[in-house]
Amino acid sequence: MTTYNTIEKEAFAEFRDRGSRFLAYIFPVSSPEEFKARLKALKVEHPKAAHHCFAYRIGTDGNQFRSSDDGEPAGSAGKPILGQLDSRNVTDTGVVVVRYFGGTLLGVPGLINAYKTVTSLAMQVTPVKEKPVLVKYELEFNYTLMNDVMVNIRKSSGEVIATENQLFCRIIVGIPKKEEDSWIRKMQDMHGVEVRRLM
Repeated sequence: MTTYNTIEKEAFAEFRDRGSRFLAYIFPVSSPEEFKARLKALKVEHPKAAHHCFAYRIGTDGNQFRSSDDGEPAGSAGKPILGQLDSRNVTDTGVVVVRYFGGTLLGVPGLINAYKTVTSLAMQVTPVKEKPVLVKYELEFNYTLMNDVMVNIRKSSGEVIATENQLFCRIIVGIPKKEEDSWIRKMQDMHGVEVRRLM
């Protein structure tokens, strides 16, 4: 896999059914900790809501995911939210659906429909973007080689993630997987550059 799909900006949608209000917040997220912080902020923003149900999927392999019904009947909220993320094949994405109870029970089919619908509406208003899968490398080299190193990174559409500039420079870069082999060959042709792949 050389690319993955994600969203780049937050979006919001609302759905109503028999007096209950469902508010969906969808946002880019890169770690479970970042997601938890966003969930906590929404709980503060909506302290009187009956439920704060959610789902997220993180990582280019898509193996890091979680969903929660937050007190709704099992499988009626978290799974439908996650199902919408998966139907659009997105990762590094989180959704929190805040529910204000309207006094009428919707039943499991009604809840599944509401959580699925509001998540789908939120996804319709934020564009999905294809991004390259990046492989991380650590480079160490003499400061005089900085220009040549940066030219090679740019030519490969790489991203500089972190830098440490002293007499010897240490930088961490993300190189698109499909450019990896040719980029390594170029870097090995440069004398005085140490290249280490990071996990």
